Amino acid sequence: MGILRVRNLISPPYVSTQPFMNVHRISKYDQYIIVVSDGLFDFISNEEVVKLVHSYITRNPSGDPTMFLVEQLVTKVADYAELLEDPLPLPPPPPGKVRKGKEMADRRTAFLKVYDTLKTELLEDPAFEHNETSRQWLQRMLDYNVPGGKLNRGLSVIDSYKLLKEGDELTEEETFLTSSLGWCIEWLQAYFLVLDDIMDNSHTRRGQPCWFRVPQVGMIAANDGILLRNHIPRILKNHFRVKPYYVDLLDLFNEVEFQTACGQMIDLITTIEGEKDLTKYSLSLHRRIVQFKTAYYSFYLPVACALVMWGENLENHVDVKNILIEMGVYFQVQDDYLDCFGEPETIGKIGTDIEDYKCSWLVVKALEIANEDQKRIIYENYGKEDPACVAKVKAIYNEINLKIVIDLLRFIFCLTPCLLSMTVDHENFAEGAYEEFESKSYEKLVISIETHPNKAIQAVLKSFLAKIYKRQK
Repeated sequence: MGILRVRNLISPPYVSTQPFMNVHRISKYDQYIIVVSDGLFDFISNEEVVKLVHSYITRNPSGDPTMFLVEQLVTKVADYAELLEDPLPLPPPPPGKVRKGKEMADRRTAFLKVYDTLKTELLEDPAFEHNETSRQWLQRMLDYNVPGGKLNRGLSVIDSYKLLKEGDELTEEETFLTSSLGWCIEWLQAYFLVLDDIMDNSHTRRGQPCWFRVPQVGMIAANDGILLRNHIPRILKNHFRVKPYYVDLLDLFNEVEFQTACGQMIDLITTIEGEKDLTKYSLSLHRRIVQFKTAYYSFYLPVACALVMWGENLENHVDVKNILIEMGVYFQVQDDYLDCFGEPETIGKIGTDIEDYKCSWLVVKALEIANEDQKRIIYENYGKEDPACVAKVKAIYNEINLKIVIDLLRFIFCLTPCLLSMTVDHENFAEGAYEEFESKSYEKLVISIETHPNKAIQAVLKSFLAKIYKRQK
């Protein structure tokens, strides 16, 4: 399995002689030891393995957790193999999945070729004379942190620009430029994640150790994050300097980076160690964190890049930004929901928002509508790793029907069943006061998109919204 994780066979090192070690003191909460080959950990992190096993044993005391882990591994390998030019000889998927998998692989392959070009340019940047050591470090750092994710943000720039052209094929130059802008967003994402992992003292990212935990990296990762951020204007300078919208792109990336950093600040100072206080949590705080930390760079930035390259003045599209921010906020609400109520087999992880004391939409909404006894239970148990405490919080969530509230929100943001390729379970909707809320919110969103004067921009917004609902995790 491990060979699938090697991104570049001509880019050593392949094996490190320094072991990755972790010391754990046995406590009364430890229930089992998991011993597996390293192939599993190429696709599933240590934390995910433990949480998957724990969830499975809790729900199936007489079941076989080893077979469950194998099934999870095969699913992840199958998904990954679809993106390879020479997939493993796995059982053939349905024809529709084959076509979709091939289209995804073709798009990703073409996108990654542009990454290779941009990386080569940065390694040969005349502003700094690399020696062999620094060149190898930079190449390894980039390959480890930039292209490893789903690349949805970057690919969305290309998709949005295609929709703005209303069916016309992209020229070779347009394909390269939209891909380059997409990679600027992926570079921005890598910069945020490298520093975020240091601030959160995280252990894994995308199924592998966080960059700062890789042997010999440590706090050098902080400077690597600065390098990643500085690569963005260099890419823009190399390929957009002669374009009339060059300054607009620089302003856009600077503005979004500032907004995201402010969102990260709000998130960090809300949960300062030793000063945790649920009374600080509110829907307005949750929205501010999500809006600035996630929505601007994940939802608005890809579409804004396409609009700027298309020759549009972003000041004329404040309504587009507002709609995309709303999508980003709802996307995070959906993530909060999946973290708590999603099936591990489907989303590929066990949520830990309760244990991590997150300012989740669920806990904020629960504290808003719970009675005094229910609030007391939440205050006493939220933020604790003991499974019994987590179960008590989830029990309150179920008592106050948070799942029904979120099912309602899902319907509100559904433009049409055809557009989103989903069905709505009307039996689960709350009645009475919620019906009025549902009707007004649904009408507002439909009008805000469908009354936009430009049909191409309507298509971009509908396409972006559709992507949210088609995701399974």
